[in-house]
Amino acid sequence: MLNKNQGFIGSTFKKIALVTSLSLAVSACEQDVPDEPTKAQKPNIVLIMADDMGYGDIGAYNSASKAPTPSLDQLAGEGMRFTDAHTPSSVCSPTRYALLTGRYAWRTRLKSGVLWSYSRALIEDGRETLATLLKKQGYQTAAIGKWHLGFGKYDPVAEEENRPYWDEAGNIDKGATDVGFDYYFGIASSLDIPPYFYIENDKIRGNLLADKAPASVRRWEGGGGFWREGLITDDFDHEEVLPELTKKAVSYIHDKAANKDEPFFLYMPLPAPHTPWMPTEKFQ
Repeated sequence: MLNKNQGFIGSTFKKIALVTSLSLAVSACEQDVPDEPTKAQKPNIVLIMADDMGYGDIGAYNSASKAPTPSLDQLAGEGMRFTDAHTPSSVCSPTRYALLTGRYAWRTRLKSGVLWSYSRALIEDGRETLATLLKKQGYQTAAIGKWHLGFGKYDPVAEEENRPYWDEAGNIDKGATDVGFDYYFGIASSLDIPPYFYIENDKIRGNLLADKAPASVRRWEGGGGFWREGLITDDFDHEEVLPELTKKAVSYIHDKAANKDEPFFLYMPLPAPHTPWMPTEKFQ
């Protein structure tokens, strides 16, 4: 989709582009080709990525699902359902890389597993992303949610490092705003992988506490939290992360994006239903 010569969507993209070009050529013989859509005509895009959710977890795809999903079922009923979907990987970081760059996940230094607590940026410097592509089309771009693509300066061979990717003031070397997003708010990786803090644009929010967050007890049955010991800020609460991300996303759309002439692209990678499972009282 983004890198025609190397992406896993590349060949499909070229076929679609060829068919589209031929269709336009035929139409042009019969009537004038309409002008390029204005900014107001371009659709706003909200791309939500659910973490560790299976194909059969949604009621619209599986009537025997044990998880009621009425809102998603309504979206499926009123819109379009994909019934032949494929993933470039079965885990977090490589899936996100492939989605945002259009490339095979194994083209990076990460050949197995996921990035960890202090991993450096996985997206190469200068790499085109979904965000940079849409910016060229006049879009506002934002990412709100779980990043899990590493922060700090890109290194093509770096393995896991046990040193922070931020300075004493909480400034991040490299993040989502360096790969095409005008705005970013979210967490570095999964809610069970430290450090535990919010990052807004290129800076850590809150103050790191001297005491680490203790590891939680493993409770797989009946829900409950599970996370590893690690650094945490004074404004971070595992149970409130999903509500906080949702509040930020709604605020971005209503207070920022909707008030401008340009269309917007919101990438919202949720940290759920990946562990820990901690629905607030409202959703219990």
